[in-house]
Amino acid sequence: MKKLLCCVLVLALPVFVLSARGAGEAAAGTEIMVTGSSTLAPVIASLAVEFRDRYGTWNNVNPSLPNAPIEIHVSSGGSGQGIRAVIDGTADFGMTTREMNAGERSAIPNYNRLFLAADALTVAVSADNPLASLTDNLTKEQIVRIFSGEYARWQDVHPSLPNDEIVVIVRDAGGSAPEVFQDSIMGSTEVRIDAIQAPSMGALTETVIGNRNAIGYPAVGIATQNADRLVMFSINGVEPSIENILNGSYFISRPMLLISDGTPTVVQQAFIDFVMGPIGQQMIGEMGYAPAN
Repeated sequence: MKKLLCCVLVLALPVFVLSARGAGEAAAGTEIMVTGSSTLAPVIASLAVEFRDRYGTWNNVNPSLPNAPIEIHVSSGGSGQGIRAVIDGTADFGMTTREMNAGERSAIPNYNRLFLAADALTVAVSADNPLASLTDNLTKEQIVRIFSGEYARWQDVHPSLPNDEIVVIVRDAGGSAPEVFQDSIMGSTEVRIDAIQAPSMGALTETVIGNRNAIGYPAVGIATQNADRLVMFSINGVEPSIENILNGSYFISRPMLLISDGTPTVVQQAFIDFVMGPIGQQMIGEMGYAPAN
């Protein structure tokens, strides 16, 4: 598969870092390092900023906690990186949108798994792609033919469409999306070898939006946030709504997880409680994902 062109990489690097910082120097043990999934990183970063803005210092969350500024550092690099960082001890939490395999699981002796929400992959095109005005639904068979390259031009999908080449955009192997899409949609059929690989879900989404002949599988939250520029399709007549994701009728779904090695510290638990509480879960829902609570 092809990698994204440099001009796209500059716009959406997968290793951005977002921090929620307070004034002053952090006390030992009061900083939280989170890394991993490019889908989950903006979610956790937004929650971290909201948490910092509400409390400022840890003792305002709970008087028993240190009088130190809240610092939560969030970096993106894919689910695999998040899992490796926990194994290597370089992050407090790993963000992942897939379950770990047996080898990864055995490398984390005191494994903790926190289910934040359910995510789903959509199948989408830019708003100015002619397919968007022709139909709001694709069958699984059509999607397989498009992503495998059996349908090479839009006219192959429907004779009324232009005879332009279909450009397929997928995530690179650093994320969990390729595995989820392969298992849920493609089965034993491989994605076309010349599909363009995006280094993050944000880059995938922007590339689809920017190319009227492109099609890709952006995460539902990111797609929802770009609903004015992107058109998501129902699959076999089932739309990617939160209700359908939660009840399992929309089947290209995946978990949004925080993983760690060992019992969280009191500072870490304070942030987890916020994420899993009413405010955090409402924010996750507002971002277009299906919250756990």
